[in-house]
Amino acid sequence: MSEKKQLNRREFFSFVTVGWVAFTSAIAGFLTLAFRYTYPNVNFEPEMDFVAGRPNDYEEGVDERWKNGYGVWIVKMEGRLFALSNICTHLGCVPNWLPAELKFKCPCHGSGYYQNGINFEGPAPRPLERYKISLNAEGKIIVDKTKIFRYEKGQWDNPQSFLKV
Repeated sequence: MSEKKQLNRREFFSFVTVGWVAFTSAIAGFLTLAFRYTYPNVNFEPEMDFVAGRPNDYEEGVDERWKNGYGVWIVKMEGRLFALSNICTHLGCVPNWLPAELKFKCPCHGSGYYQNGINFEGPAPRPLERYKISLNAEGKIIVDKTKIFRYEKGQWDNPQSFLKV
């Protein structure tokens, strides 16, 4: 007493719909994996803290040895040593240190900063940022870029934003 039942129109479209949903899900999963494959698993960002030698390794003025590797200038002036960010506060370009003029000058839009990081010309809305700077047990300088000090918030007077030398 088994009767062969044929699919009616409604059942046929239900099977087709399930098929299309499964097909679309499979393609979306494949495209997600292909998209993820194009991104590397390696982080090329510089370290957030580093050892920058000893305080007596620095002379009065701006030291650029950490500019390219870590994005930091070490500045020694008026008995203080501080780590200054080399990212312009306007659009994030990297200013150049001009020793003859004693200023940082951004090549993108002309922002100018004094040696201490305070902006005085161009469209930069605020001074450069400083990073936490301290001495380890061996007397070496540690720059920690995870802690930022901003002039406009009055944070440059914080003892962690500079070293007395």
